[in-house]
Amino acid sequence: MNRFLKLAIVGLVASCGGGGNYKAPRNLDNACAIVAERPAYLRAMQKAQQRWGVPIHVQMATIHQESKFIGDARTPHRYVLGIIPVGRQSSAYGYSQALDGTWDEYRKKTGNRRARRDDIRDATDFMGWYMNDTERMLGVSKWDAASQYLAYHEGRQGFANGSHRGKSWLMGVAGKVNARAELYQMQLASCR
Repeated sequence: MNRFLKLAIVGLVASCGGGGNYKAPRNLDNACAIVAERPAYLRAMQKAQQRWGVPIHVQMATIHQESKFIGDARTPHRYVLGIIPVGRQSSAYGYSQALDGTWDEYRKKTGNRRARRDDIRDATDFMGWYMNDTERMLGVSKWDAASQYLAYHEGRQGFANGSHRGKSWLMGVAGKVNARAELYQMQLASCR
């Protein structure tokens, strides 16, 4: 095999092999720093905002809470007797931490059958789709980061039944999501 062909094969393997950049951006407390470091994130969120009407800062705050912007994030393992792994806490995966069943529903209803949870474009589109339907079905404003997060975490039916009300820890998390959304909104207004 000649040297040029070997280099071409190595180049092809290197370009395909490593997958995406799943590491979190360096400064998660600054929306301007996030989009400067990862402009593809902003483009994906803008597209989801245009398609579904969910504001960028609400998407960002939810992704921060769900995965800290780690593309291949998974829930922790469960253990029996503290040492024997028996699987993960849930099937949640990727930027949006979408569950298998909800992700399958999204792919079926949107026709986006090749969508991947570890692709920021698909994850933000999923989030937009989910939050748009939450507004349509439950009347929760797309601008209400806390309530959208609660419906996202508990599922629409759980939220409608008030399952979040008995979980003070979750209400605290929703408050943090709301505060982060407000922070990101102010930051994004100043860095554009």
